[in-house]
Amino acid sequence: MAIRSIRTIGDPILEKKTKPVKEMTDRIKDLISDMFETMYEANGVGLAAPQVGILKQLFVVDIGDGKQYVAINPEITTLGEEMQTGEEGCLSVPGKEGVVTRPMRILMKALNQNMEEYELEASGFLARAFMHENDHLQGILYTEKVEGELEDVVYEELDEEEQI
Repeated sequence: MAIRSIRTIGDPILEKKTKPVKEMTDRIKDLISDMFETMYEANGVGLAAPQVGILKQLFVVDIGDGKQYVAINPEITTLGEEMQTGEEGCLSVPGKEGVVTRPMRILMKALNQNMEEYELEASGFLARAFMHENDHLQGILYTEKVEGELEDVVYEELDEEEQI
């Protein structure tokens, strides 16, 4: 596994649409592992392939619920009309946050790391994370959906005693 460079706002690859993953290869397996490692190193909760320079329909998510989600060729539909509004940040837009409104509940169909199809209903923060990462696959950054202005944010570093 390896840490990959995260592309940041202004990089043209973040504005491009991705292509479907046709088959699981060793390169895609390595990419998935690298994406999780890169995401954890950057203290993120999600990472899409374009953010590491790969134009494939693939993202990973871990919101701290004890599960690691891999979504290959995802299709997301909204469930109901209820919306949620909250702060979002992005590893590709470091040091910034903004308010975004997204659906409260979604249904996602995707392939997992074994190329097996699955369906998952998500709500709240998990739905927000899936929608955010799926936007990356369409060449959309959350900054295009921000209500109001982007705000500067400073993330405090934990010293060694606090990390336990």
